[in-house]
Amino acid sequence: MLALLWVAVTVTAVAAGGGALQFLAVGDWGGVPDPPFATPREVATAAAMGRAAAAPGADFVLALGDNFYYRGVRDEWDPRFQDTFERVFAVPGLRALPWFVLAGNHDHAGNVTAQLAYSRRSPRWHFPHYYYSLRLRVPGTNATARLLLLDTVLLCGAADDFGPGAPPRGPADAAAAAAQLAWLRARLAAAARDRFVLVAGHYPVWSVAEHGPTACLLRLLRPLLRRHRVTAYLCGHDHNLQFLEEDGVGYVVSGAGNFMEPTQRHGGAVPPGALRFFYGAPESPGGFAHLRLEPHAATVTFLEATGRVLYRVALPPRDL
Repeated sequence: MLALLWVAVTVTAVAAGGGALQFLAVGDWGGVPDPPFATPREVATAAAMGRAAAAPGADFVLALGDNFYYRGVRDEWDPRFQDTFERVFAVPGLRALPWFVLAGNHDHAGNVTAQLAYSRRSPRWHFPHYYYSLRLRVPGTNATARLLLLDTVLLCGAADDFGPGAPPRGPADAAAAAAQLAWLRARLAAAARDRFVLVAGHYPVWSVAEHGPTACLLRLLRPLLRRHRVTAYLCGHDHNLQFLEEDGVGYVVSGAGNFMEPTQRHGGAVPPGALRFFYGAPESPGGFAHLRLEPHAATVTFLEATGRVLYRVALPPRDL
């Protein structure tokens, strides 16, 4: 059974100013296993992320899984770390930013422990455990935030990302899944005084796209998000950009770092009126989300790799 771990990391704003903490969220960005290993969409997204890190600003990157298509990495020396990550995301603006990483189903098709071990080799790559907690502080204020990174594959099981929307098949280790859920409950309870609480995983809770809602997360995670007044849940897995809202919880799907899929085949599977934004144009060069935390709001901006602002929404602080 996996050991419980709480990693407390205080992130100090270095690029952002004016009492805000900012970060970029990108999922499903992991290139391809054959030369040149990076897709044009991944390269374009990396360049746009670099521009966004410079203005409006970013203090770190949140990587939402499927970091290496299609079967993860073999070991911590795998050349894919260089070919798909280090060389592609070396554009100005990104070179000095830390990445906080979680695993997707394609990562679990390979060796996730090698991705954990790579944290010792790269000053940018931070992946201390399958699931962990970051404590954030808005600079120049007393406002704090909590970012909880999950492993939804360990929680719910493997899924075929390129199958016909095949859902997760159930956890391979039920005890490890229960331990992660117990850890999450404890961390959410400990975050009672934080101005914002963000939870991140690979699989979506709500999605209108190819894979749609994840039944396991609807059963296990959705009640916790609502009960603890979580600000937003961030994920990838579906290869597009979406924003949904239900009962005061925002759902951010940012899975457009490497592929784009336009389908809304699960449009009838989400609560009526929940979908506020969707973008999956197949001709698009990709995209990602930018989050800005200030004492009065958490602002989510969806950006295309062209730099075009696609959608923006401000989420209120939690009622403490």
